Amino acid sequence: MTNALQELIRERLDREGWSYGDVARRGGVPRSTVHHLATAERVVRMPQATTLEGLSKGLGLPLDTVRRAAAEACGIHVYGTAENGAADTGATGDPEVDLLIASVQRLSSDDRRHVAALVESLLGRSAKRPPEN
Repeated sequence: MTNALQELIRERLDREGWSYGDVARRGGVPRSTVHHLATAERVVRMPQATTLEGLSKGLGLPLDTVRRAAAEACGIHVYGTAENGAADTGATGDPEVDLLIASVQRLSSDDRRHVAALVESLLGRSAKRPPEN
């Protein structure tokens, strides 16, 4: 069974006639990284932003497309966009925020309470800081 990132990479390689090495050179990422992402049944954790950027460049695809496929491969649902480019309900337009929202939704209710307490604490701390000029 393949995941979304594998399918994305495989489709692009097949269409363009590229190898893992071709994608790696084009994107400035190690060939072993491209190979791993293309063959791993499940990506255990979200690849680093620089890896996603390199893979995006190497595949000649928008970063958001690669980021969403990688998130899905990790088992994280990231809200999509409608055909007209407008965000679906719940999407913020900020990929980091969307990823956080999707990740939090997978936590147990007890763990979500802990995250909520942490967020409240961080927001309270930033509210006490003097304004920057």
